Amino acid sequence: MSDDLLLPDPELVEVTPGVFAYIQPDGSWMVNNTGVVVGDDGSYLLVDTTSTEARNRALLAAVQKITGETIEAAPPNALLNTHHHGDHTFGNWLMPERTPIIGHVTCREDVLAAGRFAADVLVGPEYGHIEVRPPDVTFTDSMTLHLGGRVVELIHVGPAHTRSDVVAWLPQERVVFAGDVVFAGGQPFLVEGSIAGYPKGLAAIRALEPDILVPGHGPVCRGAEITAVLDDLTEYAAFVDGVARTSHAAGLPPLEAAEKNRDHRFAGWQESERLVGNLHRAYSELDGNPIDTRIPLGDVWMQMVAFNGGPIGCFA
Repeated sequence: MSDDLLLPDPELVEVTPGVFAYIQPDGSWMVNNTGVVVGDDGSYLLVDTTSTEARNRALLAAVQKITGETIEAAPPNALLNTHHHGDHTFGNWLMPERTPIIGHVTCREDVLAAGRFAADVLVGPEYGHIEVRPPDVTFTDSMTLHLGGRVVELIHVGPAHTRSDVVAWLPQERVVFAGDVVFAGGQPFLVEGSIAGYPKGLAAIRALEPDILVPGHGPVCRGAEITAVLDDLTEYAAFVDGVARTSHAAGLPPLEAAEKNRDHRFAGWQESERLVGNLHRAYSELDGNPIDTRIPLGDVWMQMVAFNGGPIGCFA
């Protein structure tokens, strides 16, 4: 972690009996949330890992506080990757071999394709040891897990933030782990997802009518907070779409369009440089490219750095 900023310690929050959110402030680049869902028979599901080796080992220490055993002695019955990004998958390698890693079929493809790209561009943190380990159990639309009598529905809602977005829905408890489809307090990053698909992903979460929502980044949301954050993110997607349509028609490149529209009501959210990447995705869709067209991230990242006025900070 950079000496310039000391972030608060992660917090293990029991949002309802046996269901835990592992919240990592401040939710900026590579500082994500994970979760633990415990069944009435002692079985449990881990929802995502995190970024650096130190953060992942701290996560496993928090899991041990729940189970009373080391992860080797009491391994998760499964690990869900909500999508492929490194801050949610770089800890996969620490899972015992007998723990299946579950993800959407495109999550496996994109974990392998991305490698350690995130660690290469978001320099600064001490990542420690990283091994790329993709999901080994994949599905397309949905999958249901049974932890004793506790039901966890895995639902693909992408392409939104990425192609592979999956939410973990506990229908009895009305709790949803939303992954990075929901950023609470930060601009969503959609360059590997879809501008057109993102509002649909948000709508799919809204249709579940959750009482508690654990975002991929940011604080836990409850009740009216859920409606507010989903409304804000939907409006953000409409803002990006509007800027893209006007700027694309005027022949402005994405970076120039972002600079021209730097001041907007979402500018105070974290990671304002993501607007550049989001406009690249919007332009690709306006050009009629297939929704899963890969956009070269190296070039986009350099433009985001230019918009930021220097290297993009990462305090993982």
